[in-house]
Amino acid sequence: MHYRRILFDLDGTLTDPREGITRSVQHALAQLDIHEPDLAALEHFIGPPLLQCFMSTYQLSEEQGWQAVNHYRERFKVTGLYENRAFDGIDALLARLVDQGRTLYIATSKPTVFAREIARHFGFDRHFKVIYGSELDGTRTDKVELIAHLLREEGLNPADCLMIGDRKHDLIGAHRNGLHAAGVGYGFGSREELLGEAPAYYFASLPELARAFG
Repeated sequence: MHYRRILFDLDGTLTDPREGITRSVQHALAQLDIHEPDLAALEHFIGPPLLQCFMSTYQLSEEQGWQAVNHYRERFKVTGLYENRAFDGIDALLARLVDQGRTLYIATSKPTVFAREIARHFGFDRHFKVIYGSELDGTRTDKVELIAHLLREEGLNPADCLMIGDRKHDLIGAHRNGLHAAGVGYGFGSREELLGEAPAYYFASLPELARAFG
């Protein structure tokens, strides 16, 4: 792997946020009198922008969608953010990449304020030059826009960069900005979803991803 700049998605790529996100979505829906007892049915909320996911899944207006997002954040920022775990081996992989002289970034549609706290909580923030996320008003939740912003701010050459993520949004965002992309199968996107976007690489497991970097 010749890439000197590595962009990582957060949810489903660095950490498993399943419990915190699904319980916070469940809480938000309950405030709108929508009751979903099956947390597994809410796992598709992991990765995509929340507003659009609430609106499309439950046919909500934009106003109702923002109400759901705000209810979600009420719980997530206090409790859900910590109902999370770093994938086994991720810290060692990040440390190795830095030792190899690569520069690492996080590129997540999650609000930056939450992404920074999660990285700090798990102690892997030290490996990243900058953590890029969205704004609380929804700005840069789209991965195409987010990655374009990151490239501009950091003055990066797309040919020198690799985007690693577990959902199609990561791969689309990379390709639309001229980056190669790697899909990882240990997160929340199916093999079919990821291979449908023709990534340069597909790694079914974290050990496979780690081996690719020597």
